[in-house]
Amino acid sequence: MAVYTEVADEELGAFVDRFGIGELLAAKGIAEGVENSNYFIHTTKGFFILTLYEKRVHEEDLPYFLGLMEHLSEKGLVCPRPVRDIKGEALGRLAGRPAAIVTFLDGMSIKRPAASHCRALGEALARLHRGGADFAVTRRNALSVGGWRPLFEAAAPRADSVTKGLSAEIETALSALERGWPTELPVGNIHADLFPDNVFFIGKELSGVIDFYFACTDALAYDLAVCLNAWCFEPDCSFNRTKGQAFLSGYRGLRPLEAAEIEALPLLARGAALRFLLTRLVDWLNVPQGALVRPKDPIEYLRKLRFHGRVASAAEYGLLA
Repeated sequence: MAVYTEVADEELGAFVDRFGIGELLAAKGIAEGVENSNYFIHTTKGFFILTLYEKRVHEEDLPYFLGLMEHLSEKGLVCPRPVRDIKGEALGRLAGRPAAIVTFLDGMSIKRPAASHCRALGEALARLHRGGADFAVTRRNALSVGGWRPLFEAAAPRADSVTKGLSAEIETALSALERGWPTELPVGNIHADLFPDNVFFIGKELSGVIDFYFACTDALAYDLAVCLNAWCFEPDCSFNRTKGQAFLSGYRGLRPLEAAEIEALPLLARGAALRFLLTRLVDWLNVPQGALVRPKDPIEYLRKLRFHGRVASAAEYGLLA
């Protein structure tokens, strides 16, 4: 369940009226997602998504997220476009929460991506990076290497209850990444959470990229590392090189990679795997009593971390010369 804040019908109708998108006909809570309260709304002028931002999203970051979506939409990336109200504001307040309305995208996410989906993803990610290059606002990535040790320290006392030796294995990987993390790679605005449930397709055609609420300013190649982890492994955590090659080829067709980015890719992929291992581990160990959302298994990303630790070069991901 992803509706944490209920909204009275009259209050919702009054909020929608401010945006000039017609009369509210229907509103329905959306079950997907774990960060915010989302409603699918139908008005006399079409369909939209209403989001109420909950406590895990910092209100001061919202102008960056909404501004980036608007900028990328203007650059041709198919993504939700914030709707501005009669005062020209994209962000308002509803039921005591910051709230925004964005355009609705047709399509559905793919649970088992094929190589063709991965190629389309690579092309879309390159468009995102190119389109975001002249977006002037920046946001620090709080979940980059500097944020991993506090997460580890929060989870370390109980980590071995998940699997024996987990704490020591994370400490070894984290220390190595802290020593070797690259700092001179091309930087720009990245999505940072481009999992399959954040990308829509209609058939084999990519129809939209959503959920920019982890977007930030960081190494562009780190976004590729996140996608390699999220899209190119099979359910048994074996890496599918064909999918990796399709994804990287799609990306490089629109944005060539520098030699330093190619060299750093295995290390970045280890870092991305550790980032999601740690955040999943913290959530796994801190499930609120009675929670309806089951946290994702951190062991999936432990197995991916181990795989990347054995990778000697980006060629093993399918990167062609």
